[in-house]
Amino acid sequence: MIPFELAVPESLSQAIALLDGEGVRPLSGGTALVLMMKAGVLRPTRLVSLRKLGLEKIEADGELRIGAMATLAALERSAAARQGWPVIARSLRTLSNVRVRNVATVGGALAHADPHMDLPPLFSALGARVTIAGPAGERSVPVEALYAGYLENTLARGELITRVDMPSMGKRRAAYLKCTTRSADDWPAVGMAVVIDGDEVRAVLGAATDKPTRLVAAEKILQGGEWSNPQTLRRAAEAAAEEVQIESDQHGSAAYKKQLIRVYLQRAIHEARRAIH
Repeated sequence: MIPFELAVPESLSQAIALLDGEGVRPLSGGTALVLMMKAGVLRPTRLVSLRKLGLEKIEADGELRIGAMATLAALERSAAARQGWPVIARSLRTLSNVRVRNVATVGGALAHADPHMDLPPLFSALGARVTIAGPAGERSVPVEALYAGYLENTLARGELITRVDMPSMGKRRAAYLKCTTRSADDWPAVGMAVVIDGDEVRAVLGAATDKPTRLVAAEKILQGGEWSNPQTLRRAAEAAAEEVQIESDQHGSAAYKKQLIRVYLQRAIHEARRAIH
């Protein structure tokens, strides 16, 4: 790696000011960033550590508020998240491995914009929003609005994710399933997040597309509680496979992934129907 400056600000305003300039990157958990630096993909002149900004809290008061610097392991173990949003803890158990989860942060996992990550499609299906702070102030956007394409987020220069706000589950039921070509914690070929809310279904696809993608055509077919009808469910699965643009890669051919979408949409809906929340 080339030499770089490491800055450790103690306030959010200091961090935002230090992020101004070319070749500057924020450093949260560093699990992806350091690997990209070692590979020469990124060559930052300055890293701005976020570890002293007090952004690691996880709190619940109707909504679940997750600080951007909370580690994935902390979220997985959080009593508040496990009680009110158990689908999150279930999904995190096979996100990479425990060593990575002990270091990687929620904000970093979202900002990295790798389409194979599990949290973006799940958080999108759950209706989560991210709070973003930057030189122009603070703004809040849905999780899916963070992504422009493969490894491309929509954060402007100097902006940081500071918090994720998750609405109450209420009577909603949710599931996240993924298919990996090797071990359970490997990068998935397809990730499928489903939330059932009364007679409505929200389905978000990950991994097979360059960013988390809502399966709008499938959702329309499933409106009105039609997800309980096997024939309608098969029609929705077919629509889901046809409404997205899939490209072949090392995780599988486009045809293989389309078949996975057909199968995993149905499996995720069945899994959500059995869920407690």
